[in-house]
Amino acid sequence: MKKLGLMVVLLMIATTVSFGKKADKTYSGEIMDSQCAKMGNHDAGYKLTGTNTAKDCAMACVKSGGKFVLYDASKKATYELDDQDKAKDLAGQKVNVEGTLDSSTKTIHVDKIQAAP
Repeated sequence: MKKLGLMVVLLMIATTVSFGKKADKTYSGEIMDSQCAKMGNHDAGYKLTGTNTAKDCAMACVKSGGKFVLYDASKKATYELDDQDKAKDLAGQKVNVEGTLDSSTKTIHVDKIQAAP
């Protein structure tokens, strides 16, 4: 009887672990600043920052208090990135972000970011 009880407990634990785990996924879009991502483009940002490239605009907006985000124009979706350092070097570029999405906060826990082909 003890063996049966132990097997049931182990089976429950294994089921919980396998269903509770979130799968990593690849998300595509542009590394933007959070301010411009709300508008879906850099048009207003260029005017406010005196810049003329997506990278310069994003860098200036982050310097003034924004955060780097992934903006997916096809879905008009913005995702926060938990690793700002990995995003910095690819500001203003189309990228693929590998990581796990926390759907309640719309934050991607970043494993890797690389320029899109």
